[in-house]
Amino acid sequence: MVPDSAGPVPGVEPDKASVARMYDAMLGGRHNYAIDREAVAAFTAIDPQVRTLARANRDFLGRAVRFLVDAGVRQFIDLGSGIPTQGNVHEAAQAASPGARVVYVDNDPVAVAHSASLLADNPDATIIDADIRRPADVLRSPQVRKLIDFDQPVAVLMITILHFIAPEEDPAGIVAAFRDALPDGSWLAMSHATNQDRPDTAAAVGRLYRSRATSPVTARSHDEILDLFAGFDLAEPGLVHVPLWRPSPDEKLPDNPSEYWVYAGVGCKNA
Repeated sequence: MVPDSAGPVPGVEPDKASVARMYDAMLGGRHNYAIDREAVAAFTAIDPQVRTLARANRDFLGRAVRFLVDAGVRQFIDLGSGIPTQGNVHEAAQAASPGARVVYVDNDPVAVAHSASLLADNPDATIIDADIRRPADVLRSPQVRKLIDFDQPVAVLMITILHFIAPEEDPAGIVAAFRDALPDGSWLAMSHATNQDRPDTAAAVGRLYRSRATSPVTARSHDEILDLFAGFDLAEPGLVHVPLWRPSPDEKLPDNPSEYWVYAGVGCKNA
């Protein structure tokens, strides 16, 4: 069922596309509105492989979660988690380690509602309605405190979320607030849009999000994204184009990785 037929949802801006619902549409999900699909169509006109890019980012999420489980992590906080589609964090983590605990964080009402329904029977995963620009609200949340033991390693996931944080909203400060709450041996996984390889495309996408969506985009350079990992030691292969981060042996790598204008990396908190 597509939400168009379900009537209005409290908190939804009917004249603006939602980042979470657009991403759901890019991944072939069904929890989106006509206005979201129209924005994705406009996005596709700018970059015809946008759905391929979304899938590559989703695949990175799965690889990162499995890497983190192998590194001993059993607790995950997924910031800006979006709408639960196939291959979400709890599925990957709990398949690799039953009992792994996951807290999703989003402030899109459709994402929160669908996540709550999906997770209703999962005692080791939950969703909280919160804004990552207020880290203290997230970290003090009763659901976070119930599921996450901050005396043990935690993985914070910021997957294609920080480019929706404007410079004046201090993205580095947001990352630092979460980093400082984590014990040593914790991890940060991040993917982030870049303006370095295809500046014209990044600029056009930025204009699209400003005009059509609830959250504008601020793409950043490789060095600017790298700076967001301050206090974390990057695991190999470092900060790379999203399909190049630890691909499986059977994955076909793109001939021109810079066409995938998102960088990805995973880092461990410094002692």
